[in-house]
Amino acid sequence: MGGDGLIKKVGSHFRFQQVLLIPGIILLAANLRPAITGVGPLVDTISRATGLSQALAGLLTTLPLVAFGLVSPVSPVLVRRLGIERTLFLGLAILSLGILLRSLGPISSLLIGMFLVGSGAAIGNVLLPGLVKRDFPFKIGLMTGLYSTVMNIFAALSSGMSVPLSHISGVGWRGSLASWILLTGCAMVLWLPQMKNHHSLSSNAHISLRHSRVAWQITLFMGLQSLLFYVNVAWLPNLLHDRGMTLAGAGWMVSLMQFVSLPASFLMPIIAGRRKNQQSLVLLVGLLFGIGYLGLLFAGVNTSWIWIVLIGMAGGASISLALAFFSLRSHTHGEAAQLSGMAQSIGYLLAALGPISIGLIHHATKNWTIPLVVLLAIVVVMGLFGWGAGQDVYVNDGSQASLTA
Repeated sequence: MGGDGLIKKVGSHFRFQQVLLIPGIILLAANLRPAITGVGPLVDTISRATGLSQALAGLLTTLPLVAFGLVSPVSPVLVRRLGIERTLFLGLAILSLGILLRSLGPISSLLIGMFLVGSGAAIGNVLLPGLVKRDFPFKIGLMTGLYSTVMNIFAALSSGMSVPLSHISGVGWRGSLASWILLTGCAMVLWLPQMKNHHSLSSNAHISLRHSRVAWQITLFMGLQSLLFYVNVAWLPNLLHDRGMTLAGAGWMVSLMQFVSLPASFLMPIIAGRRKNQQSLVLLVGLLFGIGYLGLLFAGVNTSWIWIVLIGMAGGASISLALAFFSLRSHTHGEAAQLSGMAQSIGYLLAALGPISIGLIHHATKNWTIPLVVLLAIVVVMGLFGWGAGQDVYVNDGSQASLTA
């Protein structure tokens, strides 16, 4: 083959990969939440069917978060060996294995499968911000808004569909959980053209973030907003059910919470990307969360949808703002990936304490008053860390971002 022909062939293949990259990112993002959020509304059903104790049932929603925390710091290490594209494909494969394992085996397989689901999703969580900063450096807000919105759409669909799917004859809770293998399979097929790439992190990706004040502020903002999200997914169905809603209705309310988050998820990174300082956006997020939880605390069940909508808007804005911080507060895609790994590792381990702690508080008090007061306090603390994360500095700016400055 002549030189011109080889160049044309390589160029054609490169364009094919680029054309598939955006839909590949979208479909990959679509897989990062539904295998987890669909479990909360089914916890009672799974417990009755398997004889699972209350403590082990709590692990179903906690294990993925523990996996997020443990696997997130490993993801940049895998990238240095395999490249970003192949590591993301590996994450999808692990996620698929977890979906199958939890749906087919005994209780031990259910728990191991949930951990694998979290492990696979963690890889995508960590690496997508770096991939966006690398390939779309001038469209960070738009791309972050796009993939975080897709992520929330499928999280919402899963919360709403899990119980109705389980009621279909011959499907049950196992079939409901297993159904998401179709989505991961589609993502793996669409991601295959990217496997020929072997891009690692940039050479300055090994900076130390342990002494960066803003890195810790982003980490704790990320962790606390994630804690609120997973508490909402795990316990809002029970709270609403205890107040008189059907279990399916409560599941759809959690779905509503996630659907109304979509505009905020999409717009927040775009707005944040046009500003050097995002502190006013953090304040808005805190106010929406605060009013929502106060409404659940003091208002009756008939107005629950109002407070769910406000909490959903706050949740959508907070997760996409946290994801945007990874790119906005870093100079390179390598730094973005490392910051993402730190924030999601420590942040999700912190988030894992949320469902367990709120569940224990509710079990001890036999009501939802104290748990909601605790959530309000968490909103205040989250806002304080978010205020610091929203300042116009970078994680590698020396004394401006140093804990020791």
